[in-house]
Amino acid sequence: MAWARVCTSCWRQLAEAVLPTSAGIGLEERTPLLHPAPASESAGPSVLRGPGSPNAGFFCPSNGFGSSDSLPEGHGEVGLSTGHSSPWGPGATGAFWPTAVLLADLEQDARQGECALPGAAPAGLAPLKPEASLRASPGPTSCMEAKVVAEAGTRNTGSVGPEPESWLPPHHGRPEAPEPRRGQLSAEPEPPSVMLLNGDCSESLKKEEGVAEPPRENGLDEAEPGDEATGQEVIVIQDTGFSVKILAPGIEPFSLQVSPQEMVQEIHQVLMDREDTCHRTCFSLHLDGNMLDHFSELRSVEGLQEGSVLRVVEEPYTVREARIHVRHVRDLLKSLDPSDAFNGVDCNSLSFLSVFTDGDLGDSGKRKKGLEMDPIDCTPPEYILPGSRERPLCPLQPQNHDWKPLQCLKVLTMSGWNPPPGNRKMHGDLMYLFVITAEDRQVSITASTRGFYLNQSTAYHFNPKPASPRFLSHSLVELLNQISPTFKKNFAVLQKKRVQRHPFERIATPFQVYSWTAPQAEHAMDCVRAEDAYTSRLGYEEHIPGQTRDWNEELQTTRELPRKNLPERLLRERAIFKVHSDFAAAATRGAVAVVDGNVMAINPSEETRMQMFIWNNIFFSLGFDVRDHYKDFGGDVAAYVAPANDLNGVRTYNAVDVEGLYTLGTVVVDYRGYRVTAQSIIPGILERDQEQSVIYGSIDFGKTVVSHPRYLELLERTSRPLKILRHRVLNDREEEVELCSSVECKGIIGNDGRHYILDLLRTFPPDLNFLPVAGEVLPEECVRAGFPRAHRHKLCCLRQELVDAFVEHRYLLFMKLAALQLMQQKASKMETPTSLENGSLPSLEPKPEVSPGPEVGSEEESGSASGLAKVKELAETIASDDGADPRSREVIRNACKAVGSISSTAFDIRFNPDIFSPGVRFPESCQEEVRDQKQLLKDAAAFLLSCQIPGLVKDCTDHAVLPMDGATLAEVMRQRGINMRYLGKVLDLVLRSPARDQLDHIYKIGIGELITRSAKHIFKTYLQGVELSGLSAAISHFLNCFLSSYPNPVAHLPADELVSKKRNKRRKNRPPGAADHTAWAVMTPQELWKNICQEAKNYFDFNLECETVDQAVETYGLQKITLLREISLKTGVQILLKEYSFDSRHKPAFTEEDVLNIFPVVKHVSPKASDAFHFFQSGQAKVQQGFLKEGCELINEALNLFNNVYGAMHVEICACLRLLARLHYIMGDYAEALSNQQKAVLMSERVMGIEHPNTIQEYMHLALYCFASSQLSTALSLLYRARYLMLLVFGEDHPEMALLDNNIGLVLHGVMEYDLSLRFLENALAVSTKYHGPKSLKVALSHHLVARVYESKAEFRSALQHEKEGYTIYKTQLGEDHEKTKESSEYLKCLTQQAVALQRTMNEIYRNGSSANIPPLKFTAPSMASVLEQLNVINGILFIPLSQKDLENLKAEVARRHQLQEASRNRDKAEEPMATEPEPVGPPEEASSQPRVAKDPSPSLQG
Repeated sequence: MAWARVCTSCWRQLAEAVLPTSAGIGLEERTPLLHPAPASESAGPSVLRGPGSPNAGFFCPSNGFGSSDSLPEGHGEVGLSTGHSSPWGPGATGAFWPTAVLLADLEQDARQGECALPGAAPAGLAPLKPEASLRASPGPTSCMEAKVVAEAGTRNTGSVGPEPESWLPPHHGRPEAPEPRRGQLSAEPEPPSVMLLNGDCSESLKKEEGVAEPPRENGLDEAEPGDEATGQEVIVIQDTGFSVKILAPGIEPFSLQVSPQEMVQEIHQVLMDREDTCHRTCFSLHLDGNMLDHFSELRSVEGLQEGSVLRVVEEPYTVREARIHVRHVRDLLKSLDPSDAFNGVDCNSLSFLSVFTDGDLGDSGKRKKGLEMDPIDCTPPEYILPGSRERPLCPLQPQNHDWKPLQCLKVLTMSGWNPPPGNRKMHGDLMYLFVITAEDRQVSITASTRGFYLNQSTAYHFNPKPASPRFLSHSLVELLNQISPTFKKNFAVLQKKRVQRHPFERIATPFQVYSWTAPQAEHAMDCVRAEDAYTSRLGYEEHIPGQTRDWNEELQTTRELPRKNLPERLLRERAIFKVHSDFAAAATRGAVAVVDGNVMAINPSEETRMQMFIWNNIFFSLGFDVRDHYKDFGGDVAAYVAPANDLNGVRTYNAVDVEGLYTLGTVVVDYRGYRVTAQSIIPGILERDQEQSVIYGSIDFGKTVVSHPRYLELLERTSRPLKILRHRVLNDREEEVELCSSVECKGIIGNDGRHYILDLLRTFPPDLNFLPVAGEVLPEECVRAGFPRAHRHKLCCLRQELVDAFVEHRYLLFMKLAALQLMQQKASKMETPTSLENGSLPSLEPKPEVSPGPEVGSEEESGSASGLAKVKELAETIASDDGADPRSREVIRNACKAVGSISSTAFDIRFNPDIFSPGVRFPESCQEEVRDQKQLLKDAAAFLLSCQIPGLVKDCTDHAVLPMDGATLAEVMRQRGINMRYLGKVLDLVLRSPARDQLDHIYKIGIGELITRSAKHIFKTYLQGVELSGLSAAISHFLNCFLSSYPNPVAHLPADELVSKKRNKRRKNRPPGAADHTAWAVMTPQELWKNICQEAKNYFDFNLECETVDQAVETYGLQKITLLREISLKTGVQILLKEYSFDSRHKPAFTEEDVLNIFPVVKHVSPKASDAFHFFQSGQAKVQQGFLKEGCELINEALNLFNNVYGAMHVEICACLRLLARLHYIMGDYAEALSNQQKAVLMSERVMGIEHPNTIQEYMHLALYCFASSQLSTALSLLYRARYLMLLVFGEDHPEMALLDNNIGLVLHGVMEYDLSLRFLENALAVSTKYHGPKSLKVALSHHLVARVYESKAEFRSALQHEKEGYTIYKTQLGEDHEKTKESSEYLKCLTQQAVALQRTMNEIYRNGSSANIPPLKFTAPSMASVLEQLNVINGILFIPLSQKDLENLKAEVARRHQLQEASRNRDKAEEPMATEPEPVGPPEEASSQPRVAKDPSPSLQG
């Protein structure tokens, strides 16, 4: 890693190392073909995130936390700057939120120069333009702020959705990971091109790794209007808040902080949530007697300023308002009840953090002074201890004592007397309620326009006259307070508790998260739920007037909102996001209703599988091949895959966001074995025939094809970012038709005049590895790997990430070829300056012909260092030529031809999505173009096998990515553009890898994923034959066959409970496509496992060596509980929270009572907040330059913008909070760090799941900050929780477990639980040795930690033994003179002296018996400061204290270098760039952090 081994004593060398930068290429030197991007565009390192979410994906201990475990070669970002007294070392290395961390001592990796992230990984930080780093600041010293930043590897550059780049801000080309090099002191100082960002921007970009570049021909370079302005807009949006006074009836006036951008409606929400005003819903706010409009922004309200008084005025009720009021009261009564979260309703989800912190984070620092000596119970439960085989399920959802809610009422429900008769309506009656109070008093209540009062009706007798007490109350709560003392008391307590809960525990999430386990719940009577079930909520869907929402109109109108400046874009993005999340919720509800048979089909006479449905203005269709539409593509299988491909297309076109081109709202729902596609409806489409409506594309896969100039113009604007080639095809009348998409893509102009495109299932080019075509031969790598293989459908396409990575790879190849030719030309020019006429390049012609294969990248590694240095020259040459020199144009032409560019003057690779489509024909004139396109597709297929998959395996070997479960592994694969159907190939490569042992965790996760995916495929068809009444029996039977050791489970058929008089043979409402209803009952475990092995072979081409679940567990080291979690998450099954005896051979593990529910599994588009993301990037850039404070402000600003677009809960906000917490921790503000990290944990639990790998990470960070704030017992219980979750999700044998156990061991050492501490530390040592090799620096650190505990126990022999091991590693890896080696040697001496002293004392005792004169032995308990220092080290944070004198020297040095660089810049331009690689400093090493044994821990804690 670049500036590895940073230590206190050598900050001077650090300054020297960092300031001159290597001859890497900066932003504007990257591409000869386009102008450099303006400075404002390269505001921050470009970090790619995928749609789904920031950390989404896979498990990434990158957040600096994993560093001891994590940081194998990532980038070594080093930033230097000096100044105030703040401690050194900033922040979090976050996923694609990479940030800065000061690694204690970074290990160098043996493969010193290779980038951990192969090109496809949407990873990487693009270096800033040179000007953006140092020279951006007015003077050399303006960046002095005392921090050294080293970026710990971009461990998880994860992205969650299919198209990581697609929605990136358009002006970032495609950044890739800069390549880590070892520290270099370059001979001639150059401008500090990427100085503070990339201490080691590479000179040699191996294979496809590249430094980010400005947009090029292929990039998304049509920057949106206003993008450049982001820099200046920072100021605009920081409107300062002010406070207003609220006067509400019946309570004291109070003041409220508001911000000018808020709407009046948001104050309503706050009042409905406050403890003292929560019972009001129907009111308006008045300022000086004028009523404020609900939807106006506060800044637009005249006369509203600091100190204004807003009066709450009660308004008369309407039926709608009365319903909303009752619903709100019900929500208040249920506010602590988790049943909505378990049932997956209303975007509620679970969170358990408060169980482990007892809600005492934050204030506890004050409460617990003198804490070091407080007795703490540190004993972990048995099942958490290292080596325990037990994996209980119940602790996953510990019982929260708040969940036994206080009973305020027994029943609150709608009365049977609704609706009021006409004469009562004219008296103002709106509806009637029936209540049974806790004292068993039954009362009937009238809701009238003026409020609520008791009436004299009983269950059987209607009497609407008021009853006594004749009390009219505007709020139902006030009325119930009057009539029930228990209600009054309990409601008050309940509201107190509700307000004490963290808001993040109660806010709704944007998309529903389902829990795969739930405890046995009491089913309580609930009027609102009951009513929702019957009215299907269409009556007042989300309180919008009118019958149903016009989803299409809402989705398209929000896209049309203006987007010229920041406030407009924020408003637009917020509207788009809100409508999408509402649409996803409505579509999911509709799809479930369709499969359950509760929606009437629009073509009821057709057979069930061909039916289509409309519900709530959404169109639903089932994933079956209707009318042989997909006959040539694989029938039903293709029909099942098409909606998911279509959704990817919609996602992509939405991300490109071309004005005037519209896509349909699309959600794909898998439920009970059926795939349902939900789409918004194009206005007018139902009245017309499809043939008449389609004016672009083809409705019969290419027989009849039509085109339209306006569509060509719109699609042309998307062709560059999506790399789609405009091409011609023949229709059935032999006419040429021009298209700019695949033929299936249809264009329809709706009655609203908008241009819609639909059926985007072939947006990306086909994957030839899975599409055998007669007469076509694939490249050799593909054939070697056993391709092409016939897949079960012909719709396999490459992922967008793969296309982008391939183009990036070709771009580097293009640059190398052009550079090579140019250098040769120059050389020949020097020899024969006269021969300029012709024939200057014939010798070079053949060269490019050999190059196009994907393997070129790997073979060129050795020469690439010099090659890329020349790319810079090429850029300059071409820029200076302006194309005037015909020879350099010739060079470009040759290079273009060699890499398959469609233009001969610039690099531009695009794909024709119709190549190899059955039924599509191309005109004669295009045959050459078609041939080139076929070759390009073959190269892309080979690139996936020869670059991307090996790159993934290498990243896993280096622990640059650390997946922890199936979802995070899938995420890592998708980021690199590898489809899941290649999982078998990935596992084969892992098996053949020389580092097989270090990939053990990947192999286990991969096998588990392969088994559960194969089982899911079988489960899908299995469920289609089950009718609703047999569902729980069928699912429990399947789970028994899949996971239980019981040899012959018997299915219980559902007819047992009831006997029907007439056996009605023909059921009317059969499930779609259903066969015999009891076929599922005959499945046996043997048959299921045989099918699973067969499916694994057919689908993934992998041979599973197992015939039963027990064999699988034995052979592959899997856990049944993990398999249960994976299959439940994939199929939507929810099971009862209890301990299952999987291994019992006497009874099956599951009964039908254990299956509680089956949820839909939903795929949808998740729109992004682009401006917030830009701020986030700029903040990261600042942090990496060492300006922690400015970085912090920018990231806070990003947080505000994210909140503005997404609301309070979102994965990206979670990543933002994690980074803020990290920064505050480094700046010494522990309270703020705790508060932000607590929010991050809650949000991760709520949005990603309580046991998602990301949540486990967040728990670990929170534990560190708790320890630093002296909350030791909380820190321990958080670490125990993290360890339990990790055992459940994967098991013990995972590289991340070493980090976790080191943390636990250190904390236990700190509280003097030495024996326990040793159990964890020794386990960490074993795991580190396995995954990093016995000679790694990480293992040396582990030995040292173990030695310290033995020293505390006075077992000096063991301590010496471990420290010697550590010393040997340091000596061989770092050399005698390295500080680490010296420290270890000092510690050894100290241990030896103590051992000798102890031995003397023992001898004295033996000789003289009890009368011996024994000097007191000094056994020191470790100080909290030293434990915290070690914790920071293993988690990748290091503070380096600097004296004032050091700072002065450093400032002088920086200034001196700055002048030198300015002077040398002009000279450098004339000279040829340095092609040779400077000598590396220090030996190559292995990659991570070890401790700096602090002689005096106090200075390192000064922050």
